[in-house]
Amino acid sequence: MGAESSPGCFGYPLSIFFIVVNEFCERFSYYGMRALLILYFRRFIGWDDNLSTAIYHTFVALCYLTPILGALIADSWLGKFKTIVSLSIVYTIGQAVTAVSSINDLTDYNKDGTPDNLSVHVALSMIGLALIALGTGGIKPCVSAFGGDQFEEGQEKQRNRFFSIFYLAINAGSLISTIVTPMLRVHECGIYSQKACYPLAFGVPAALMAVSLIVFVIGSGMYKKFQPQGNVMGKVVKCIGFALKNRFRHRSKQFPKREHWLDWAKEKYDERLISQIKMVTKVMFLYIPLPMFWALFDQYSMGTTMNGVGLLEVQPDQMQTVNAILIVVMVPIMDAVVYPLIAKCGFNFTSLKRMTVGMFLASMAFVMAAIVQLEIDKTLPVFPKQNEVQIKVLNIGNGAMNVSFPGTVVTVSQMSQSDGFMTFDVDKLTSINISSTGSPVIPVTYNFEQGHRHTLLVWAPNNYRVVKDGLNQKPEKGENGIRFINSLNESLNITMGDKVYVNVTSHNASEYQFFSLGTKNITISSTQQISQNCTKVLQSSNLEFGSAYTYVIGTQSTGCPELHMFEDISPNTVNMALQIPQYFLITCGEVVFSVTGLEFSYSQAPSNMKSVLQAGWLLTVAVGNIIVLIVAGAGQFSEQWAEYILFAALLLVVCVIFAIMARFYTYVNPAEIEAQFDDDEKKNLEKMNVYSTVTPVSQTQM
Repeated sequence: MGAESSPGCFGYPLSIFFIVVNEFCERFSYYGMRALLILYFRRFIGWDDNLSTAIYHTFVALCYLTPILGALIADSWLGKFKTIVSLSIVYTIGQAVTAVSSINDLTDYNKDGTPDNLSVHVALSMIGLALIALGTGGIKPCVSAFGGDQFEEGQEKQRNRFFSIFYLAINAGSLISTIVTPMLRVHECGIYSQKACYPLAFGVPAALMAVSLIVFVIGSGMYKKFQPQGNVMGKVVKCIGFALKNRFRHRSKQFPKREHWLDWAKEKYDERLISQIKMVTKVMFLYIPLPMFWALFDQYSMGTTMNGVGLLEVQPDQMQTVNAILIVVMVPIMDAVVYPLIAKCGFNFTSLKRMTVGMFLASMAFVMAAIVQLEIDKTLPVFPKQNEVQIKVLNIGNGAMNVSFPGTVVTVSQMSQSDGFMTFDVDKLTSINISSTGSPVIPVTYNFEQGHRHTLLVWAPNNYRVVKDGLNQKPEKGENGIRFINSLNESLNITMGDKVYVNVTSHNASEYQFFSLGTKNITISSTQQISQNCTKVLQSSNLEFGSAYTYVIGTQSTGCPELHMFEDISPNTVNMALQIPQYFLITCGEVVFSVTGLEFSYSQAPSNMKSVLQAGWLLTVAVGNIIVLIVAGAGQFSEQWAEYILFAALLLVVCVIFAIMARFYTYVNPAEIEAQFDDDEKKNLEKMNVYSTVTPVSQTQM
């Protein structure tokens, strides 16, 4: 059956240290590669956002569906050790193929820096990703179950702590890789031309996967390895099928009821198998509400409408990294401090109670998110509804102007703007007129687009231009939108930071481009009006988070250019530090729920179905992801806080349902039950041996 138990260290089998290091390297490899995928699809292969996102989500879903295949191979055919080694080889090849697919020079026959045959790169990357999905998914349920196998009976405490360390390794690997691999990508490399170094960024995860495999194989002599017991899943399916068929045949009242519906399989299948299937079906029934938890958990995101955290200048979209950091911190705290403290207080904090508390904490995190969102909403600008337009007046001329709208007149002095955007119902915006002292009234003729903001540029009584702004929301990812208006009499080229505004014509506006926080250098290129003696490099204001500005380029009395800054959207004012309490709650929820779920799935599974039940746990995550894909975009709330409240309520409902189901769950010790069957079989065998040793009496003797 199993090998000798491995030597110990701090009360743990030495073999688990190899398993934990293996898991750390494998997760570094997986998340490092995954962090680059969408950028690689967009920038290297040239796919649009929709196709890139669709392929990415398909790949992630595959990674969560293949665990079933890996579990079946492990429990029914190769055993966990051989399955992990075999699929890790497939996985490493997949990572290497993906890295090769990103080599720019592979098909750059004319050495111009652009691949000449993109289909080769696409084909290689798809083959690589398919192999990775098979590898990472296939080994996922086996590694955790194989780690659990290394412990002896009576080492439940150490085994539970192993699952915490295992989860810690997962998050530490993902955290470090998502920071490191994007840094590798920005390096430039290549034989014929220097481009973003995707081969290095994909190559490091491939190397880490090879290291993961080597580390795992080095520990081979120390592992407890259990032989697979034939096609377990085949037997399970046939046994369940027979039980249902037999129950249906004997459905009339003349047949006595049996304690459990699976007992109807006793006519054909032995009690050990029926007992094992009962254990698995009980747990799988308990898992029914869990995909909803994962679907809601995956919806947890916020931050792009918030300010930086203190002096750290954390980008709003980087707040997701806080989750991984908090997990790395919270796993040991929960394990070494919180759980022992609860136990000392005499409270029996069972696995299912922990999972229920995890769900409740996640629900409370959504409530906190809603409260923070309400604070954010108070600071957000109001954008026009579908039947409205918003207009502001910007005077880039040298004299004051009067602009009359239905019901109001706005006076705007030179090089200034009206007080924010004015909102009008499209049907009621019948006329707009421009006038100034001593000049006739000029009507504005323009077909305003519903649901959009517009800027009315005026520079003389009879000179105006209406510009559609193109910004109907706060800039994404906390960036800042900047556009330029040229008030000079010639076209200009403007460079700000690393972005260029080409050919901004006279008395016209550029499109918005987006920048991260900080000050940027602005260079103005002109052929005529700007003197060679003038400083052509100017500086922007200090950009913060989520703002939008219009810079009007005018001239000083010396003839040199100057910038006039006008605020279109104010920067975020709610500090992102407000997110930390809710991230703390959601992380505590995840740690209490996920780590316990891994350990519970292992402890309640019969010896021949450990991987299958781990795969069942992972399948709840996969179904959750699929739910997200199906409902994404099906219904959007106009108010984000209302969406968070709905999610909190749904999570609470799932939590209550799970708590009720858990209340009726009876914990089992599969090892004890199987040992009892072993004893019974041994006794039966001894009885049979006794009967066979009695000398039979022949007919002659009779």
